[in-house]
Amino acid sequence: MSTESTRKFFVDAKPAAPARLADAVSDAIAMALLDGRIAPGDALPAEGEIAREFGVSKPIAREALRQLTSAGLISTQQGKVARAKELNGEPLDRIYGYAVRSSLTRLREANEMRRVVETGIARLAAERQEKSGLAVMERALDEMRRALKEPEGFTEADILFHLGMAMATGNTMIRVQMEGMRAVQREVSELFSRRSNRTDADWDATVERHRDIYEAIVAGDADLAQTHIEIHFEAADIASFEVAEKLGEEKDRTR
Repeated sequence: MSTESTRKFFVDAKPAAPARLADAVSDAIAMALLDGRIAPGDALPAEGEIAREFGVSKPIAREALRQLTSAGLISTQQGKVARAKELNGEPLDRIYGYAVRSSLTRLREANEMRRVVETGIARLAAERQEKSGLAVMERALDEMRRALKEPEGFTEADILFHLGMAMATGNTMIRVQMEGMRAVQREVSELFSRRSNRTDADWDATVERHRDIYEAIVAGDADLAQTHIEIHFEAADIASFEVAEKLGEEKDRTR
């Protein structure tokens, strides 16, 4: 960030109200981050400069930066300037990660949420067909093929495919939501891939279900895209939760 742009942003800042000082400061900076006045990668001013512009103490400025870091809007490192980040789903990903690892019930609920959300995403992707998202989906399909019988690589390709589908909507908030659901995707995909009886035909069928979704979106057929993603979820849910239940039973027996 240039000196001129930094000065302009903070000259326009209003002093924070006595109540919830750190919240007021972090809200003001977040607005500048999200409306483009501060671009991803730009350096933020030092704590002292933030404190002066808002008329608050350095500890309050530090707390405001901590809040922005927790929200995934800036990155901070000891001894280095804070830098702006692109809006992303990191905070949601952490929350969902804690939830799905806590119990089978939370995992079921999270995957049910994902199913509801992604059905709408598939439809919108077919209607809008944003090119960069389609390219990511196509790349993910190729990576799935290369990662057959390799659960870790296959899981990452699976996650990439669904991110590409979100990107194909051209909607930033949908992309952020999909990023936030990565922990749910990873847990279900890993459970699905851990089945001891998984055959070559089963690996191929998983790829083909994703290809069916991709082709329906490329064709601009929202109804067909919805149908295929519902088929995909039905197949994945049945297998992955069977594994989860068995793992839960084994865990109970060892207690």
